[in-house]
Amino acid sequence: MIYSIAKIILKVLFAIGLRMRVEGAENIPAEGPLVIASNHLSLLDPPVIGVASTRKVHFMAKQELFVPILGDLYKILGAFPVRRGGADRAAIKHGIDILKNNQVLAIFPEGTRSKTGKLGKAEPGALMMASKALATIVPCCVVGTDFRRQGKIWPKVTVRFGKPIYFPADAVVNKEFLHDMTEDLMQHIAKLQAGEKI
Repeated sequence: MIYSIAKIILKVLFAIGLRMRVEGAENIPAEGPLVIASNHLSLLDPPVIGVASTRKVHFMAKQELFVPILGDLYKILGAFPVRRGGADRAAIKHGIDILKNNQVLAIFPEGTRSKTGKLGKAEPGALMMASKALATIVPCCVVGTDFRRQGKIWPKVTVRFGKPIYFPADAVVNKEFLHDMTEDLMQHIAKLQAGEKI
C-alpha cells in the first residue's frame, strides 16, 4: 500500500521534473522471477526504473545510503543494503530469495555508475543471482538521469526495456556460460542505449 502510494507520487514528480518516458514496458513478464539489468548513470536510476516497471522492483543500494529517514524511504521503495568492497553474502542471499519468491530484482552489471555516460564492462558474476533462480532477464537502458554531468536544468529521461532473455532449460550453468550470457546481455543494453528496439 505504502509502496503503491510512493510510486504514484514519484511517477507524477518524474513526469514533470524529469519529463520521463517509458518504452517497452510490455516486455516485462507479468509473473515469475525476474532480473531487470540496466546501465547505471546516477543515484536516480533505481527509483526511475522502479517507477517505470509494471511490477515492484527490489534493488541493492550501498549501505551508506541507509541514513535515518532516507533509509526508511529506500526500504519502502524496495531497496536493501549491500556492503561494498567485497562479497556481501547476506545481501546476495537476500537477492536470491527475492527471485525464488517470484519477485523482481534490478541489477547494474557494470557494478558502479558510469562517469562518461558510456556503457562499461560487466562485472564477473553479474548474472549469478539470476542463475540461482533461473530468472528471466529483461535488459534495460536509462537515458538522461546524469543530467547534472551534462549541465542540464530540465532533463528528459527515457527508460527502455528490451525483450526478455531466458535461461535455456538444458543449460549447464558455469562460469563460461554466465560470461557468454552476460556479454549477450550487455550487447542488448548497448543496442537499447543506441535507440534500437530489441
